[in-house]
Parts: sequence; C-alpha cells; structure tokens
Amino acid sequence: MPKPRQFEKPMGVRDFLPDFVNGKKWVEKQVGACFSSWGYREVITPTLEYFDTVGTASAIEEQKLFKLLDGQGQTLILRPDQTAPIARVISSVMREEPLPIRLSYHAGVFRSQEREAGRNAEFFQSGVELVGDGSPEADAEVVALAVECLQACGVRNIRVAVGHIGLLEALLQEELADREAVTELKKSLGRRNLVQFREKVRASGLPEQSQQRLLSLLSLRGERQVLHRLRDESRGEASAAGCAHLEAMWDALENWGVASYVMLDLSLIGSLDYYTGMYFEGYGADGYYLLSGGRYDRLMDLFGRPAPARGFALKTDRLVMACPERTEPRETVALVYPRRMHREACRQAKDLRRRGNRVTLFIVESGFSSEGLAGFDQVVEVREKDGD
Repeated sequence: MPKPRQFEKPMGVRDFLPDFVNGKKWVEKQVGACFSSWGYREVITPTLEYFDTVGTASAIEEQKLFKLLDGQGQTLILRPDQTAPIARVISSVMREEPLPIRLSYHAGVFRSQEREAGRNAEFFQSGVELVGDGSPEADAEVVALAVECLQACGVRNIRVAVGHIGLLEALLQEELADREAVTELKKSLGRRNLVQFREKVRASGLPEQSQQRLLSLLSLRGERQVLHRLRDESRGEASAAGCAHLEAMWDALENWGVASYVMLDLSLIGSLDYYTGMYFEGYGADGYYLLSGGRYDRLMDLFGRPAPARGFALKTDRLVMACPERTEPRETVALVYPRRMHREACRQAKDLRRRGNRVTLFIVESGFSSEGLAGFDQVVEVREKDGD
C-alpha cells in the first residue's frame, strides 16, 4: 500500500472549516435550547466503547464499525451511533434513577464506508432518548419535539413521515405464514426498493386478493383517514392494536399542534433493524432529509433493564446546510491600531466584547487599507485623543 501523501486524509473524514463550525454550533445551540425546555438533560458518552457491549447491541452493521485493540487485547469501537451508548448508561450508571428518563446529546459518530460509496465516515448528530414510558403520548412527544427543533433552525416546508414497524409486520403476517418471506419483504422496504417488494409479492404464489392487499401497503399514505381505513379492514389483534396506538398518537400530535406537519406512511420502515414500533423521518424544503427516529423496545433488554424507549437523531451536518440564512447575534469588528496604542486598543476591545461584539485586532503602523477587512461588519480605528 502506498504511503499517504503529505496532506492526504483517511477516506471519509473531513476538515471542518470556520463557516461549518460556526453553523454547527448555531444549530446545536438552537436544538439544545429545545431539548432543555422539554426536560431533556444532556449527557456525553465516550468516543470509544467495547465491541462486546455497545458494538454488538448497535443496529449498525459490523463491517461499518471502526475497530481497534487496547493494551489488553480487548476490541474497541468508535461509537457508530448514540442510542446504544445511552441505553448502556441508563442501564448502568443511571440504573437507580427511576423511569422515565429523558436524555439529550450532541456528538460525532463514526461509520466505515466503502470507497465507492462516497459517504462521510465521521458526522455529527444531535438527539434525544425517552426511556421508560410506553404510551402513545410519549411517542408523540418526541415527534413534536423534532418538529420544534426544525422550526427553531428556520427549516421551511417541514414534513414528518410516520410509519409503524409492528403494524406493518402484523399486516404482512395476515397474508404470509412464512416468517422468512415477511422478513425479506421488510428488507426490501428498508432499502426503499419498491420494485423488489412488488416482484417478491408477485412471486409469492399467494392468491390475487392477498397480493393486492400486500401491494396496497405501498400506497397507504396520508393523514388520519388512513388509520380509519386500516382499522375497518383490520383482521387480527396485532394490527388492531397497532392502529389504536397510532390513533392515540395522532390525538396527542393534534394536542401539540403539529399534526399538520405529519403524514402517515405504512411502507416506511427505516434501515436499522432495532426499531419495533413507531418510526419516523423528517424533511425540509426540497425533500432535504434531516432526522430519523422511532421506538426500539428490545434494545434495553440487551443491557439488562427492559423498558420501552424511543428517540430521534438530527443530522447536524445536513441541518447546517439547510439553514444557510441563520443570523449571528453579534457584530464582527476589526479594531485597527498603531502598536503604541495597544493599551487603548485592549480597553476598547474589552468594551466592545462586553456589548456582545466579536472583535479582532490588527496592528497598522501608518494608516490602514480596507483590503482583508471586507468580511467584518465594522472597522474601528483606534486614534490618539486630542491633547495626548
């Protein structure tokens, strides 16, 4: 393997320049204020975790994990997501704290990518986890909070698509007795491969009526009337329970005033296989994909503290790009001074900063040129007072 060139970086990692860093901090400030106002407390988990704990519990495929060995030969990973580490925290160092628990985070995550994929191996997420409440109102809470976070960042044309993995599986099982065939159909939906889904249904050997019921799942999109239709056509206890849960969740979304942003999509399943119930994705203008989340009740079992749980992760990198018109609260000031006036320049800089400005000092011995100062909102020249 050839030696890396002097300025070459590992595949998928990036240098984050000042404009992006400022945008990232701005986004985290906006959504962090939302998290806090809803009662979510921030935690920070390690960048490194054990493969045998978080690595095996995570829904991220093993080939996408960055692995390394510590001095004792234990396999470590760079955290691939935040959900599994927070499940570990709630089941260990917070085990004596009563449920429900609401936690939030801002973190970088790491996933190895194929060279041909052209995707980032390191990216940022902000999100929440609500553990220990199994109600549809708690599911609605995280969806409503997600909408508020997008609003706080100035995202336009917000749309949230909501599905239900448990309900979808029940509807599939009403037509298919073969659990392996159900799993394969779910995989097709998880990959957004609707053509493959249709092909597998047509090749299933099912009666035409059953095939049509399965294919109709692809068009079950809309508002509350979709649930009315499903409830009326429900033929099993599991699908009836799923419909009832979503209807109660929709009531709560209406109470939060965010139902108008939500669309039901029963074919929506996500690409991670630990989701068990409600699953949702959020989009902004031009269909920009900005967040995902859902219910993952089985994950807590792996850490010895069984509990219903759900959460969501905002794609911070994408939010920075989706909010180009963010406003900075402070004015940028270039403070230009001759070296002999350094004491006065320091005094003025402190005064300007106390008033909320961002101040950068420039030494100029004989006059100054505006070249290089175009990026500042204001240029202030430190002058000698009359009589000095």
